[in-house]
Amino acid sequence: MSFNQIAWLPLCAGVTGVGLVLSFLLMRRRGVAAGLRAAAWSLLPVAAFLTGALPTLWQIGTAIIGFLTGLVFNPVVWSGVAVTGLAVVLFLVSGFLRGRRLRAAASSASSAPPVSSAPSAPAVAAAGPGGRGGAATAATQPLPKHKAAPAPASGPAAKPAADDDFSDIEDILKRRGIG
Repeated sequence: MSFNQIAWLPLCAGVTGVGLVLSFLLMRRRGVAAGLRAAAWSLLPVAAFLTGALPTLWQIGTAIIGFLTGLVFNPVVWSGVAVTGLAVVLFLVSGFLRGRRLRAAASSASSAPPVSSAPSAPAVAAAGPGGRGGAATAATQPLPKHKAAPAPASGPAAKPAADDDFSDIEDILKRRGIG
C-alpha cells in the first residue's frame, strides 16, 4: 500500500478519538496525571497530519522495514554474528584461563614462608628497657633486600643480576658512558 492510497485525516482523527476516550477511562481509574499523559499521546496522530509530517514518517517506516528485512535474510550478517559469538567465547575462555593462572601464582606465593615484620634482636636490644630506641632502632634494623629483575637469557648484555642497588647504578652509569 502506498502513502497516497490511505485516507489519513479519518485515520488520524479516529486514532485520536479512541485515544482520548481511553485516556478519560484511564484518568478515572489511575488518576488525573495518567489520564493527561495518555491524552497527550493521543493527540500526536492529528498533530502529525496537521504538520504534514506523515509522508516523512511513512518513508522512515518503510526504510526501517527494508533495513530489517535485509538484515534478517542476509547470510553475511549472520556469519558476522557467528564470528562475533566466537570472539566472545574466546574472550571468556581466555579470561577464565588467565584467572586460573593468577590464582595458581597467588597460591604458590602464599605457600612461601612468611616474612616477619618484627624487629631483629639487635634492634630490640638498642631500644633499651623503655622500648624507645629512636634513631638507634632504625639504624640497627637490616634493610630489606629486593630481588633484581631477571637478566635476558641471551645477547651481549646478558649477565647475572646483582644483589645490591649500587651495582645497578654503576651499570646504568657505564651504559651512559659515565666512568
